[in-house]
Amino acid sequence: MVNFSLNEEQALVQKTARGFAIEHLAPGVIKRDETETFPGEQIKMMGELGFMGMMIPEEWGGSGMDTISYVLALEEIAAVDASAAVVMSVNNSLVCQLMLDCATDAQKEKFLKPLATGKLLGAYSLSEPQSGSDASNMCTTAQKDGNHYILNGTKNWVTNGISSDVVLVFCITEKGVGYKGISAFIVEKGTLGFSTGKKEDKLGIRGSDTCELYFENCRIPAENLLGEEGVGFKIALNTLGGGRIGIASQALGIARASLEKSIEYAKEREQFGKPIGTFGAIQQKLANMATEVDAARLLIWRAAKLKDKNRPYVKEASMAKLYASGVAMKNSTEAVQIYGGVGYMQEYGIERLMRDAKITQIYEGTSEIQQLVIARDLLKK
Repeated sequence: MVNFSLNEEQALVQKTARGFAIEHLAPGVIKRDETETFPGEQIKMMGELGFMGMMIPEEWGGSGMDTISYVLALEEIAAVDASAAVVMSVNNSLVCQLMLDCATDAQKEKFLKPLATGKLLGAYSLSEPQSGSDASNMCTTAQKDGNHYILNGTKNWVTNGISSDVVLVFCITEKGVGYKGISAFIVEKGTLGFSTGKKEDKLGIRGSDTCELYFENCRIPAENLLGEEGVGFKIALNTLGGGRIGIASQALGIARASLEKSIEYAKEREQFGKPIGTFGAIQQKLANMATEVDAARLLIWRAAKLKDKNRPYVKEASMAKLYASGVAMKNSTEAVQIYGGVGYMQEYGIERLMRDAKITQIYEGTSEIQQLVIARDLLKK
């Protein structure tokens, strides 16, 4: 029998995250979206609360929590500010988790500890202008030169690219062998030959920064290689499974916020002498929204449970992301419809939910890629 109850620690994490989001993220969230302002102070506070390295063992600076606690916290953050949620997701799921799995003890001491405590912020750089879903189609190179590697190339769509202190970069170390020639590196901001492009002007999650990264004869120490040469693409794909649980949780937060705000408005807004919540058309929308929120949460919890038990979870993570991102898009669109004209206005924050939702169907693997992952898993059995 499945146990859906939270233990004491998980319930406390959920309560703490919800309280933090309401008190520290909600004020100014619409303004930050309008001005594309990175929530730097709030991210620092999230680090102090242990939210930036939640699944990392305490010996490496993390909170030592399970994946369920992580998705609970991320849902609460995303329900208020999806931009802050994606910053949290990248640092946890992609950067810290990859380093925990693949870094040497020396690398963990130097980089993972400050990343997990929130003293440093990380970014994950896989995509390039000519790639996208075909992530192995890579041009950025890293050439061995004695005790160093020299990086040359361009990366794009890098979340936290401007605000980060450390970037995990995937490069070609051996040409002509496809994905088997890809390796992963730790690159510190401030390294000569490493620069960031302009902040992209995005439809949604405007409080987080996204940019291109440029490497021009960027010389990094050989000890910054993660794992061995040639295993970078395998590392990247393994890490994306956990990343998709994070993005699914972000989508869930957006979907739940859309539902909650719609319920509030349906009780308050009157038309034809009655609250609009008394009309069947609105009730049907709310019922469908609520059902899909719960269904998305169960898919996410299943994937998180499998990950915590060290069981295969890639298919389940893709299912969770595929479904939750669709629910986020549908619920946020319905919320705008329920609010009507005022839902279309920026000052109410409803249209922001719809804009923030769309990216969850695109980054860390599009919905079409998730379908491919799921289908391939089904067909190999």
